[in-house]
Amino acid sequence: MTRVAAIDCGTNSIRLLVADCDPASGELTELDRRMTVVRLGQGVDRTGRLAPEALERTFAACREYAGIIEGFGAERVRFVATSASRDAENREDFVRGVVEILGVEPEVISGDQEAEFSFTGATRELTAHEHLERPFLVVDIGGGSTEFVVGEDRVRAARSVDVGCVRMTERHFVVDGEVSDPPSERQIAAVRADIEAALDLAAETVPLAEARTLVGLAGSVTTLAGIALGLPEYRSSEIHHARIPYDQVRALTDRMLTSTHAERAAIPVMHPGRVDVIGAGALVLLSIMERTGAREVVVSEHDILDGIAIKTAEEVEAGKGRV
Repeated sequence: MTRVAAIDCGTNSIRLLVADCDPASGELTELDRRMTVVRLGQGVDRTGRLAPEALERTFAACREYAGIIEGFGAERVRFVATSASRDAENREDFVRGVVEILGVEPEVISGDQEAEFSFTGATRELTAHEHLERPFLVVDIGGGSTEFVVGEDRVRAARSVDVGCVRMTERHFVVDGEVSDPPSERQIAAVRADIEAALDLAAETVPLAEARTLVGLAGSVTTLAGIALGLPEYRSSEIHHARIPYDQVRALTDRMLTSTHAERAAIPVMHPGRVDVIGAGALVLLSIMERTGAREVVVSEHDILDGIAIKTAEEVEAGKGRV
């Protein structure tokens, strides 16, 4: 077993996984997993730059994670940064701060790399489920982008498109600096139009119609699953591999888009950082299900973070072999 620490820094949150991994099987023994909403992508869609306060929130989380990683004695630390830092003009400020705190340079990965990590993390366990039809369509609905990946045991086609819960909320649901509470029909229609255009782009590369099992990743999907299951608190073990039917996703999307901030905040499984962006995230998932005709979504708590850990352990083991 190889002990690794994987960090995934996205548009909305930064997450840490410390795990012992068997590089041969991809089996993970989780030692610590946590998430902090830092909203690194605050305003990036509008300004093209990472805001100073967003950078400081992110660096504060990195300092906390550095202490945890040191305590577990990980052999290798890998820091992967996704949509917000790909888009930002001042991403060197971000890179420099991470290196100073964690001693590793963040890999600002491409959308295709992000998709491969997500697919590996989400499907390594699912391949043992014979009742799930293949190919899988893995959708990772992030803050700034959504990744689409089709494959059986490995990636066959992938595409990243710039629709995510934070980007869509900031672009269409914010008026005079305030999030509409709730959004108007015209605002919702504008988000819908962006999502449909993004789905057209994804379909140019990824054979969406060929997929037989839809696998949904990331906070918007897992939060909707927790609400659908009626959980009194966020319980990862019950959300992982839950199967949520289309009719329930449609009903929940309507609820998220017509409720107030206070009503959404009162939902037991709702993280405070997701209250204002869950409506847009739900709309992305619903639109995908409508486009593909998926009757249900299989929810996975294992995603890009697990894929990063597995790939890192494989690299560590390969390096030992060369020695």
